[in-house]
Amino acid sequence: MKPFIAALAGAALFAVSQMAVLAAPDSVEATEHHAKADYKAAKKQAEADYHAAKEKCKGMSGNDKDVCMKQAKADYTAAKENAKAAMKSNKADAEATEEKMEAEYKVAKEKCDAMSGDAKSACISEAKSHYKN
Repeated sequence: MKPFIAALAGAALFAVSQMAVLAAPDSVEATEHHAKADYKAAKKQAEADYHAAKEKCKGMSGNDKDVCMKQAKADYTAAKENAKAAMKSNKADAEATEEKMEAEYKVAKEKCDAMSGDAKSACISEAKSHYKN
């Protein structure tokens, strides 16, 4: 009975000490997939906006038309680059989150080293289920 109570106490102690992390984040692969989809959608929108802006420029002439076309191209380039930067940022955020979770897992596992027997096993199992996907 004592090992069972020790295991419960260890698991409860671990759970209380780890309440700051509420949910595991998406994996890097899932976030990368979402980021690519968002990038493709933003790029498609930028292309549509660019074509609409060029159509608007068709009614102009001379330097006004030249300025309008250059502005349309500049807006298109900026929108594409913003989409690309957002995609890279999302991937970096996901990788950082994964690294943080790994570090937190190591801390939790180290806390389990203070225990022994069933309590330690329960603590390690809890850490794995909490921090590992």
